[in-house]
Amino acid sequence: MEIENGTNVDVIVVGAGNAAMCAALSARERGADVLVLERAPIKERGGNTTFTAGGFRFAYNNLDDLIKLVPDLSEEEINNTDFGTYTEEQYYDDLCKTTEYLTDPELADILVSKSFETMTWLQSKNIRFMPMYGRQAFKVDGKFKFWGGEILEVVGGGPGLVDSLHEAAEKEGITVLYEARALDLITDDDGVCGVKVRYQGKTIEIKSNSVILAAGGFQSDTEMRTRYLGPNWDLAKVRGTRFDTGDGIKMALKVGAMPYGHWSGAHAVAWERYSPEVGDLAVGDSFQKHSYPFGVLVNAKGERFFDEGADYSNYTYAKVGGEILAQPGRFAWQVFDQKVTHLLRDEYRIKQVTKVQANSLEELAEKLDDVDPEGFLNMIKEYNESGSGGYPF
Repeated sequence: MEIENGTNVDVIVVGAGNAAMCAALSARERGADVLVLERAPIKERGGNTTFTAGGFRFAYNNLDDLIKLVPDLSEEEINNTDFGTYTEEQYYDDLCKTTEYLTDPELADILVSKSFETMTWLQSKNIRFMPMYGRQAFKVDGKFKFWGGEILEVVGGGPGLVDSLHEAAEKEGITVLYEARALDLITDDDGVCGVKVRYQGKTIEIKSNSVILAAGGFQSDTEMRTRYLGPNWDLAKVRGTRFDTGDGIKMALKVGAMPYGHWSGAHAVAWERYSPEVGDLAVGDSFQKHSYPFGVLVNAKGERFFDEGADYSNYTYAKVGGEILAQPGRFAWQVFDQKVTHLLRDEYRIKQVTKVQANSLEELAEKLDDVDPEGFLNMIKEYNESGSGGYPF
């Protein structure tokens, strides 16, 4: 497609991650002429999707449902794995519980009831799935057991998902413009009718019948983080793309869209203290540290500040980052006993992880940078004396 000032298309999609490309493919299925605007260069395309493991949560009733999505499951995998079930009722209840019942019930119902159908639709676009053994299963009595409702991931993780979606878009004749930053929505008396774009050093206007904003949030805009999330959030590390600066939100608000949802809340995980300020594609999401339920989280005073075992990490991980940010010095250590190190997720074994090891608690207390040794030892003593109540590990 030749793009110039005044070009007219049926649908413009702003963004090029999972949501954006699914919207583009869906519109194309219905016969629309679709143009995708991606602010990033091609090597960094895909927004935050590229920085994920490509894991999907969806409702399924039995093994037969999973085999439909992963037809190449081996007999060995089937016989040695308890995949369990994750019904629509369970999914909906999890959404309500995790959001403290603030989720929009109608939208939540659509998400849940259409989740399996959406997975089969993705499969029809040549997205390949595999069991998420490395992150969502443990061996119990010699058999892998999945937990937390997240069973499958895309082959190749987030980058694999982005590549597959873009390959599908190319086959469908969808044009993607890279390094094309959407600046403003064009409106007339009938509503939104196009997008003003900065592309190849020029500002041009592209007209359309519909515009879909799928440009993510404002994680990489320090001013917006501070304005909406509060003090210290300007100092938080950014998990994902540096291009996620709230452009879509700003454009929508500028033309009168109604702000909606939880503006003072954020998805913020436990993240490597010495990571770069924004996401690093060479590491992806492996700076995250989600095995904290097997240990204790310790702040600068040597104190615990979070109930590590309140639930599976699937239901608590997205708020740990905010809890850590509120601690003195905005950091924490995760402390594990040797008994559980084989259970830690793969991200604990990357070379970029900050890690210390000791043969005693006293030795460890001296190795935890910026942590009060006496406070730490007192906390651990009290913690250990509280006992496990005789429950088996």
